[in-house]
Amino acid sequence: MATRNIHAWNTKATVLTILGAIVALLGMLWVVQGLGIIQIDPILCVADCEPITGRSVQWTVIGAITLAVGIVGVWAGLRQRN
Repeated sequence: MATRNIHAWNTKATVLTILGAIVALLGMLWVVQGLGIIQIDPILCVADCEPITGRSVQWTVIGAITLAVGIVGVWAGLRQRN
């Protein structure tokens, strides 16, 4: 029974680490787009989508917050594994 509980923790920690990494990478992308370092055309648009041109404080802040949340997720996942 104890082995199953440890396995559940490892699975949960792995999922948390992977999701945290994905969220952190997305946040990083939004930060560099908001800073105007890279420009990517919209891929899946449902409305009138236009690419971000130049700098955008809004996307830089959103990206920084998302990056921080992702880093916390990775940290929490790695901490649970130990």
